[in-house]
Amino acid sequence: MDLHAVAAKVRKYATLESGDTLEMIERPGGGMSWVLVDGQRSGRAAKSIANLVARKAVGLLAEGVRDGAAARAASDYLFAERSGQVTATLNIVSVDMATSTLVITRNNPEPAYLIKGGAIEVLDQPSHAVGTRRTTRPVISQVPLAEGLAAVVFTDGLPHAGQRHGDGYDIQAALARFLREGAPCAQWADRLLAEALALEEGRPADDISVLVVSVGARQGDEVRRLWVHLPL
Repeated sequence: MDLHAVAAKVRKYATLESGDTLEMIERPGGGMSWVLVDGQRSGRAAKSIANLVARKAVGLLAEGVRDGAAARAASDYLFAERSGQVTATLNIVSVDMATSTLVITRNNPEPAYLIKGGAIEVLDQPSHAVGTRRTTRPVISQVPLAEGLAAVVFTDGLPHAGQRHGDGYDIQAALARFLREGAPCAQWADRLLAEALALEEGRPADDISVLVVSVGARQGDEVRRLWVHLPL
């Protein structure tokens, strides 16, 4: 099998910095983890919050701490550092080779989507942002690795796109359309972001970040590749 991860993100219109942070770390037992954090509000203050939470989670994952424990520790750390006055949403997506599973960890009121066997599963169990109390726990979903498996996580700017002009962005309907069209998972993040920006008329009211992690049939060689495009 081959693993692919694609992310697309854009900052809120007329702000200098995004309040969303995405980090990637190689797991010591094999596999990869991605940490997506959305700090409260937007701009530089939100970025500071997001970086604080992301660094804590990534550092623990790099030491072999399990995803759920890393999420709880990041929540406690934010609570202690900011006295429970600020929040952040946290998603961790991991491909864990020690257990041969895909793990989705949510501290986010927004759902995540899991695609397996050509069907869309909505991961919408009640979940809370981190930082306001010590008892905050993540919601964890874990499934065996298999070809055709994909996870889609995002910050709240994506589903809220277009709310100034209508009901917002129906992400599940968009994913169903991609599946009908046979669109490769590698295109989904860009397409979701492009459609959200169209609903926002090119002026997003919030930071938007999308991460798609997918497992496909094995192709090519043993080389690992990373591609980044960052406008400066």
